Amino acid sequence: MSAEWPVLDEHVERFRVPQPDRPTTDWDFSSVDWGDDDLIAIGADLDTGTLINAYAHGLFPMPIGRERLGWFSPVSRGVIPLDAFHVSASLRKSAKRFTVSFDTRFGDVMTGCADRKREHGWIDDEFIEAYTRLHRLGWAHSCEVYEQGELVGGTYGVRIGRFFAGESMFHRRTDASKVALWALTATMRAAGMSLFDVQWTTPHLASLGAIDVPRIDYLVLLAEASNR
Repeated sequence: MSAEWPVLDEHVERFRVPQPDRPTTDWDFSSVDWGDDDLIAIGADLDTGTLINAYAHGLFPMPIGRERLGWFSPVSRGVIPLDAFHVSASLRKSAKRFTVSFDTRFGDVMTGCADRKREHGWIDDEFIEAYTRLHRLGWAHSCEVYEQGELVGGTYGVRIGRFFAGESMFHRRTDASKVALWALTATMRAAGMSLFDVQWTTPHLASLGAIDVPRIDYLVLLAEASNR
């Protein structure tokens, strides 16, 4: 279904550009104790090297309380298969009123995702600064959705090789975030990418085709996708 999106070559090339060597970090994510919980570790920092190496080893950060940083790797990982994005008739119809771009307003997309009015919001200024730095260095991308020139939705995440970790999304018009995921999935597929991680499979993401993958299987897929 995702291939039906009118993919543009200029968008595809953004996911084919060679990336720099992975930056170093003082933190070792290669020998973590996985255990039986989603929360794997607490501490570290949001430096570029720390983030890239964490994602490459299957972890992502979220705040715990006001001052602590947690690193998560869900026992059941949410993944959207690139050839199985579900497009309903209503989404196909509503998508006609939107236009899509990539990497034109990364900071604004993160700010939209960080809206303090959102329930369970966790993206703060420190996260925005850290991921904007990733974006400038070629490790993070955004997808923007517009209606009559106004930014009304989008999503962003981290790319390592053929792997993309979706971080968050937002919408100010009905279906705008769904269109962002549809365009992103189709563009990733056209670029030859292989793994779209969405962290946890919420009912909303499941309705779009997300499935649960056991952590042990996810780590195998990640190793293959992030080492092109």
